[in-house]
Amino acid sequence: MRDNRKLNAKLRYVNVKAPARLHLGFLDMHGGLGRKFGSIGLAVKGVETSITATYSDDIDISGVFLKRAETYAEQILTHFGIDGGTKLSINSSIPEHAGLGSGTQLSLAIASAISNLYQLNENSPTHLASILHRGARSGIGIGTFMQGGFVIDGGRGAKTDVPPVITRLPFPEHWRIILIFDNELEGINGTQERAIFNTLPKMEKEISGELCRLAMMQVLPAVVEKDCDNFGKGITEIQNSIGDYFSIAQGGSYTSPFLKPILDKLTNEGATGTGQSSWGPTGFAIFANETIAFQALKKIRNKWKLESRIKFVLCEANNNKAEIFVSDKESVEKNNKKKVENI
Repeated sequence: MRDNRKLNAKLRYVNVKAPARLHLGFLDMHGGLGRKFGSIGLAVKGVETSITATYSDDIDISGVFLKRAETYAEQILTHFGIDGGTKLSINSSIPEHAGLGSGTQLSLAIASAISNLYQLNENSPTHLASILHRGARSGIGIGTFMQGGFVIDGGRGAKTDVPPVITRLPFPEHWRIILIFDNELEGINGTQERAIFNTLPKMEKEISGELCRLAMMQVLPAVVEKDCDNFGKGITEIQNSIGDYFSIAQGGSYTSPFLKPILDKLTNEGATGTGQSSWGPTGFAIFANETIAFQALKKIRNKWKLESRIKFVLCEANNNKAEIFVSDKESVEKNNKKKVENI
């Protein structure tokens, strides 16, 4: 069986594309009902992790985040007892520690690639995430990998492995999002992040209740009814509360000092909702259509054109799950050869 698995892997070529996600806020940092966190998330187009995987006797990785990628590959190969390795090419990547879910998407992309390469019949992202110890607090990155769109997870309880996605909705396709990047900063991560979550005071029960009310009675109906104004208002209120709660840890409501003036300007230019994704430093602004968003984008690019560290990206929601393509390796190599010959 194992020999056949290795033989089949040598003949296969796997490509995985995983979209970035926005973390739009937590719902319950009180935890009095036995569950904590509860995250709101949205998959976006234009920023993604893309990898290709083929067979190798060892682990051979090219691209970025080499050590992290090698660790994920080793964990999956060891867990399933695979007698072989993989050659991974990281073709594009979500910026690391920017609040866009780079670690979860890279881990799931690698795990899914190896699973398909060796035909492991293990294609549950939730199980793969558990093997790789992803989803400690939030399940939205796993949810967007599985389904795309707008998702809310149910937080972590005493017996929770990975926070379950309890709501998934298609996001209005005509709405637009402007992402704001600060390329000189990183969001809180790793050991520092774990220490902060262990020491933060319990959120007041009334605030957690209001956040859940905003999500249930304003944000979710607005997505269904394609009401961008009320969606933006609800998200902004959630963001303001969460920003206040985490301000003691990140030195204010936003990680980047540029974010508040930029978001204020975008609000004046028609954004219905604004905030920071996770620990940032990436910020976001939501618009009802591309025309308004594009005009706002031109104005902020002009206003902050001398700040080389600041980058803006206009994008839309991604309502599709991660893409996994499995091909015959020989066919792919022949096709690539033809492309080279035609250049």
